[in-house]
Amino acid sequence: MATLKGKTLFITGASRGIGKAIGLRAAKDGANVVIAAKTAEPHPKLEGTIYSAKEEIEAAGGKALACVVDVRSEEQVQDAVAKAVETFGGIDILVNNASAISLTGTLGTPMKRYDLMHQVNTRGTFLCSQVCIPHLLKAESPHILNLSPPLNMEAKWFGPHVAYTMAKFGMSMCVLGMAEEFKGQINVNALWPKTVIDTAAVQNLLGGAETVKGSRKPDIMADAAYVILTKPKGAYSGHFAVDEDVLREAGVTDFGSYSVVPGAELFPDFFL
Repeated sequence: MATLKGKTLFITGASRGIGKAIGLRAAKDGANVVIAAKTAEPHPKLEGTIYSAKEEIEAAGGKALACVVDVRSEEQVQDAVAKAVETFGGIDILVNNASAISLTGTLGTPMKRYDLMHQVNTRGTFLCSQVCIPHLLKAESPHILNLSPPLNMEAKWFGPHVAYTMAKFGMSMCVLGMAEEFKGQINVNALWPKTVIDTAAVQNLLGGAETVKGSRKPDIMADAAYVILTKPKGAYSGHFAVDEDVLREAGVTDFGSYSVVPGAELFPDFFL
């Protein structure tokens, strides 16, 4: 059986939500998890810090390194990667999970928010990949996994929130390009949820409690990521995977346990 035991994962935005869930799933195997996120002090509207995530990952059976990282900062990313390599001897997996969102139209998107989305989503993904790749190339079965949607050039995905779509598709274009550039050397894939996932963004920005009721837990994304990240080098790359499809292919038939409210009607995620 494939396992992540002893593998080192560098996960951006891993102090909460999907990033943390992926770290916890890897920790069950005894993986090393680098929590590269901004939240060092408790936030009134956001649960968890890099240090509380570290405690949870260690309690789950893994080793953890908490690093204060704003993916907009080249210096902070470089320092965190250097610290990860010094601590664990290398990096096997990069998960580009950190993301900024604003579902606003052209006239409702301040340039400050436009810049934030593009700097975190597209530029942050490219930067973290660029800094990690020299170490990934030395790994036995290296992976880059971007939490980004399948590329689809239909106007309906752009019209309501063109700035956000551009920023997320930028992450997906990194998959398209890097999978080809590093073909046979690094598995590079994207993963996206079929339904809305209960995260801080949903709780605070995208409908709150009502939307949460029709959402799935981050665990479904973590389990799907695990399936992808345990595939051998060269076996699976350049794919825009969807969580439920990945798990069905792996033999999962019952998805009820992933619902926040069992039996509730699920909201489909946008971009699908």
